[in-house]
Amino acid sequence: MLETAPDGILLVDKPQGISSHRVVSIARRRLGLKKVGHAGTLDPMATGLLLLGIGSSTRLLTHLVGLGKTYTATIRLGVSTDSDDADGTPTVAVGTASADVSDAAVETAVAAQRGAIEQVPSTVSAIKVDGRRAYDLARKGEDVVMKSRAVTVSRFDVTGRNDRVVSVDGADVAVVDLDVVVTCSSGTYVRALARDVGAALGTGAHLTALRRTEVGPFDVDDAIDLEDESVDVRAALARPADVARRLFSSVTLDAAAAKDLTDGKRVAADHPDSDGPVAAVAADDDRLVGLVSVRRGLLRVITNFPTPTGVRA
Repeated sequence: MLETAPDGILLVDKPQGISSHRVVSIARRRLGLKKVGHAGTLDPMATGLLLLGIGSSTRLLTHLVGLGKTYTATIRLGVSTDSDDADGTPTVAVGTASADVSDAAVETAVAAQRGAIEQVPSTVSAIKVDGRRAYDLARKGEDVVMKSRAVTVSRFDVTGRNDRVVSVDGADVAVVDLDVVVTCSSGTYVRALARDVGAALGTGAHLTALRRTEVGPFDVDDAIDLEDESVDVRAALARPADVARRLFSSVTLDAAAAKDLTDGKRVAADHPDSDGPVAAVAADDDRLVGLVSVRRGLLRVITNFPTPTGVRA
């Protein structure tokens, strides 16, 4: 018996302690399909929204990976680690007892990280340096020089504060835990924001918690627990046409025009000129035919989306 192959975008609430690659592996098993990819990794320590492309919808991932993201996080002032997060080894634990960590000082340090900034990514990251992953070089003890990159932090707000004493390598250290909300461009390292706030305050800092709550128009409240075997993963797939319409303007095609576009023919449409992408959707079955550009009323395919094929159930 044949059934339509899974196709769509899956919103997953990643649990703590597993890699994004592991989430992809679970999705492949649950759906019985190898063609699964993700739109931007989450560190094993982090939780929250991970977007997976399933089937031909992996072609949408290019457009999803660059979307802005929102996180909630906890920054611990007073202790630095070699990875800038709680998975790393403490390197400096000066504490906060002798530093100015007043609310005003914290706000000044945080405010300096808002807007368009040049950020040096964390050394323990997947960024390639001379063709090798930075984290591989760092773990081998090699010197890693990370180049700064332009990012935009549109929101960086402190929402809570907890002054406390923690044990670091058997010693009591005064720290300040800051709960924050960050909205930023793709490629921003929240770990690096924490590191740089700590550097500005003279205390050092690292992340103790990180949760991604939004990616573009998509919210973690709509995500599933992929490890819950009772969840119908197929039913949770967001249809390609619905996803495309949330990202782009759209044009509706009748059956003949949809077939012509699929066959590579020129198709006329009443839509303003656009370099694209514009979502071309078939009227009869609300299927995403392709992403197109529009010039002088003619559609030009940027990315084709084939009609889903059958797989053996």
